[in-house]
Amino acid sequence: MQWASLEDTRALEEECTWAERDVPVTLYELLTRTKNNFGSRPAVSYQLTSGPKDKAETLSWDELHQKTTQTANMFRALGVGPNDVVAYILPNATETVLSVLGGAVAGIVNPINPLLDADQIAAILRETNAKVVVTLKAFPKTDIPQKAAAAVAAAPNVKAVVEVDLLRYLTFPKSVIVPLIRPKNPVSHQAKIYDFNALMAQQNTTLDFEDVREDRVAAYFHTGGTTGMPKVAQHTYSGMIYNGWLGDTLLFTEEDAVICPLPLFHVFAVHVILMAMVSSGAHVVFPTPAGYRGDGVFDNFWKLIERWGITFVITVPTAISALMQRPVDADISTVKTSFSGSAPLPLELFRRFEEATGVTIVEGYGLTEATCLVSCNPVDGEKKVGSVGLNFPYTDVKVIKTVDGEMVECGVDEVGEICIANPGVRPGGTYTEADKNKDLYYNDVYLRTGDLGRKDADKYLWITGRAKDLIIRGGHNIDPALIEEALLGHDAVAFAGAIGQPDAHAGEIPCAYVELVAGAEVSEAELMAFCLENVSERAAHPKHMEILPELPKTAVGKVFKPDLRKSAITRIYNAALADAGVDASVVSVMDDKKRGLVAQVSGGADDAAIGGVLGAFINQWERA
Repeated sequence: MQWASLEDTRALEEECTWAERDVPVTLYELLTRTKNNFGSRPAVSYQLTSGPKDKAETLSWDELHQKTTQTANMFRALGVGPNDVVAYILPNATETVLSVLGGAVAGIVNPINPLLDADQIAAILRETNAKVVVTLKAFPKTDIPQKAAAAVAAAPNVKAVVEVDLLRYLTFPKSVIVPLIRPKNPVSHQAKIYDFNALMAQQNTTLDFEDVREDRVAAYFHTGGTTGMPKVAQHTYSGMIYNGWLGDTLLFTEEDAVICPLPLFHVFAVHVILMAMVSSGAHVVFPTPAGYRGDGVFDNFWKLIERWGITFVITVPTAISALMQRPVDADISTVKTSFSGSAPLPLELFRRFEEATGVTIVEGYGLTEATCLVSCNPVDGEKKVGSVGLNFPYTDVKVIKTVDGEMVECGVDEVGEICIANPGVRPGGTYTEADKNKDLYYNDVYLRTGDLGRKDADKYLWITGRAKDLIIRGGHNIDPALIEEALLGHDAVAFAGAIGQPDAHAGEIPCAYVELVAGAEVSEAELMAFCLENVSERAAHPKHMEILPELPKTAVGKVFKPDLRKSAITRIYNAALADAGVDASVVSVMDDKKRGLVAQVSGGADDAAIGGVLGAFINQWERA
């Protein structure tokens, strides 16, 4: 159907309530319906390397259904019941898709970012009480198997480790060489180790257990807070199916081919894209284990679009910026739309992409805590660049502020905290940790996102910043977006991140980190001068500017501010210790679940001397 305006949204909602919608109750029921409708059509394609003629694997909907069934049976055979957790620590691969689907059918699937360190992975495995872990068999140029083994050793509830061997994707001569150079992975854990494809092949092609037609928690997704410490969000079948229904109803048909170089441990790839494929029968392509980060993906991207006849591109601002530094060297006339999420898209980057490709970018908004999708610029309607569009059907978005201790709704263009109610929101049960759900809801219904935003007169939603990212300078709240948007207006700046650096007097003062456009030249002093002219609020003028070769980013392209905060703490604390003549220095900054960021200090000075200096700052310190 056409989705161009709020009138279209209301028309869908007036047809019936969400509870009355004729949608499957379980994921397996949804997959079976799609298999029955589009059995021989392509479902999922994957290629290990990025070349436009490189070996690739494609599963039809018939094949994906069969292998998902076998994968679910495999997990049940390993002791996974509907309340047990299957975690996977994997890059993108066909087996990753099977782990998502089979894990959610058999029990609760828990995707884990393989870029995390072993301690963080172990903490998630313990938090979710994971029984089975799916990960890589030792393979050249990756440390994922080694980190997974160390994490499992620190998570005693894990009873089985199921290994995926990427060898099967290789062609001669690499297929012969890799076994000879395969790294060792000595393990110290007690879990039994199995081969994914060998064990799966032994399973029946019909489900060995009843797919009970009831809504339940089927996925755990971890999310990083402002300190970088993961929290675990709970997702139900209904929330997952709602995200799929949106894609099917508003975006995709079985004729579409979607390229998704985003990681399958993130809700964007799993719920927004994969679930939409399972709902609509469209074809999704995953290029390389690392997606956009894979060797040659940017260089070959346009050729991959031509190879697969792509109609819909899934991207993020960081990827768009990189793509605009490469010529469009293939026939991309099949592309209808590009969807961008994870972070606001600078206007100039939007224009450059549209001019170079002839393709319009549609920006949207979602978050892990809401299972994902919230709003989007309508594909068939007005797209306001910089906004995240109109709320989806069955999603209610309120912008609230606190007045005299009471929460009230904001007026038109008034900035407040974005709060959401939709089928993906679980009031009272967003996180696995009960105390994390306290004070998380407005009127016990609306999820408080922590994001700052406004609604314009046309009801388009604009994200203005992150509530938890506010720089609090002497009690004065500064939105980092003020600084970041100004810096992004400079021709030489590709990405910007503003944070509050520790200050002994004001608590925090603004500082900024930037990544330059490839080949651009500008000094830090020049950028400071630029901010003086372009940052409207005097208190928001950065007191420190630093140009980095590359800003730290999440897997979906957001600037990762915890790393910037760690850098700032290290710099400020070390300068203060040196100025005071104290023989000590910060060697690292750690994430502590309760205390936030804590400086690890080493040196010959006694604790009293160190404390006399560092005690003036907000962030705590301890001996390394």
